[in-house]
Amino acid sequence: MSYEPMDFSELLGMDGFSNQLLEDHFKLYQGYVTETNELLESLEEIAADGKLASTEHAELRRRLGWEFDGMRLHELYFGNLGGDGRPPSSGELYERLSRARGGIDSWLAEFKAVGSMRGVGWAILYFDSAAGRVHNFWIAEHDSGHGVGGTPLLVMDVWEHAFMADYGTNRDQYIQAFLANVDWRVVEGRLNAAGRMSLR
Repeated sequence: MSYEPMDFSELLGMDGFSNQLLEDHFKLYQGYVTETNELLESLEEIAADGKLASTEHAELRRRLGWEFDGMRLHELYFGNLGGDGRPPSSGELYERLSRARGGIDSWLAEFKAVGSMRGVGWAILYFDSAAGRVHNFWIAEHDSGHGVGGTPLLVMDVWEHAFMADYGTNRDQYIQAFLANVDWRVVEGRLNAAGRMSLR
């Protein structure tokens, strides 16, 4: 069964993001969905042909993580946009963010710093259900650097395609625009869902 690309067209017209940038980004995301489907189909054919020990199988299997994670990360990224950007001032998410760095402003400063690091990748707030803690992670590639067992709560794309058409090399300005559009209700919902599956 193939994956279907999700429709994020409701984000068009969002402040701080041109429609052209968003439409191009949607197309890039749809490419990850297409590649994921093609890889899965090829892997099925290889398995059916009894070629699991082949070099082809090994290379396609390695590639799957890149394409699949590229698909999912973009879904999480677009999914946590479209809000008013006002961080929580109470509740479980607020408490966890505050405890993580001695206050929500300190946590936010660290998240911005992670997103501003040199290189391309993702800044992701993860919930570690095993310990009940949150951490900011830098994901250099779609498929490397993830916190094992963690749930992505807030996902920010900091590859050039996410901002250069609108902001050039001014990544900090893009980060401000991103944060001004975060839907914190979605982030809170991800935490609540993760908490129900918590190991503790």
